[in-house]
Amino acid sequence: MDLRQLRYFQTVAQEMNVTRAAEKLHMAQPPLSRQIRALEEELGVPLFERAGRSLRLTEAGRFLLEHSLQLTSRLQEIIEATRRIGLQGRRWFGIGFVPSTLYGFVPELIRRLRSADQHVEVGLSELTTLQQLDALKAGRIDIGFGRILFDDPAIERQVLMAEPLAAVVPRAHPLASRAGRKGVGAAELADQPFILYPARPRPSYADHVLGLFRAAGHALSVIQDANELQTAIGLVAAGLGVTVVPASVQRLLRDDIAYLPLATSGFTSPVIVSYRKDDRSPFLLRAKALADELAAQALQVPQS
Repeated sequence: MDLRQLRYFQTVAQEMNVTRAAEKLHMAQPPLSRQIRALEEELGVPLFERAGRSLRLTEAGRFLLEHSLQLTSRLQEIIEATRRIGLQGRRWFGIGFVPSTLYGFVPELIRRLRSADQHVEVGLSELTTLQQLDALKAGRIDIGFGRILFDDPAIERQVLMAEPLAAVVPRAHPLASRAGRKGVGAAELADQPFILYPARPRPSYADHVLGLFRAAGHALSVIQDANELQTAIGLVAAGLGVTVVPASVQRLLRDDIAYLPLATSGFTSPVIVSYRKDDRSPFLLRAKALADELAAQALQVPQS
C-alpha cells in the first residue's frame, strides 16, 4: 500500500461513485477500479460492497477511511511545517510527552520554549515513554517527558522530580469522608475495586502503580482497565472503583470525585526527561535547564 492508493481509496469512499472519483482524480475509470481492487487484494478484505453501480463501505472500509484520513491530514501538517521551516530558515524542535505531565509544569515549559527563539519551531507529540525513546533515536523528537525508566545506551535520562500520588474515589465513597486531609493508606485502597490505566501499551505507568502496591505488600483487585487517564477518573465517578493519579492531576476539578493524599510512604511517580546523548544543541540545553527550574518550583508548591 502506498499514499497514492490511499488517496484513490479516500476519493472513491467520499464520492461513493467510481466515475465521479475518477473525474475528480483526473484519471480514467478502469485504472482507478484496478487500483482499488489491488488494495483490497493486498489487505485481504473487501472495502466496498458493490450492488450494480452503487457502492457502500464495508466495516473494514469505514475503519480504513477514518484512520487514513487522520494519517493523511497529519502528513499534510508535516509537509506544511517542513516547507515553513525550510523557507523561513527555522529549526524544528520536537517535544514528546505523556498526557499526565500536562497537569504539571510541562505546559509552562512548552509555552516558554515556543516564545524563546523566533528561529525555532516547537512541535508537540503525545507519546508513551517507550515510544519517546524510539522517536528520539529516529530524530522525530528532541526531548521527551515520561514517567517510566528504561535503559538505552543512546538516550540520556534524568529524573526531574518524584511527584506524590493521590487516590481518586467517588465523592460519596466512605473513604472520602473518613480519610479527609489525613489521606488514605495503600492497604485501604487495595481493599477496593481498582481501575488501572493505561491498559496499553505496556510497560507503562500501570506497571509502576502495580509495582508500588506489590512493594508495600498488597495485591490490587483490578476490575477495569482504561486507556486514558480521564476515562479512568470518569469510571471512578461512575462508582466502578478507585484509582491512583499523580498529584498534579488534582487540577482536573470535578464535583463527583474526591482526591485523597496517599499516606503510605514511597508512593510517587517520577517525571523523567529524555534526550539523545550526542545532542549538545544550545536550544536543547536551554530546554533542559528550564525543565530543571520549573520542576524544582513545582516541588515547592504544596499539593492540595
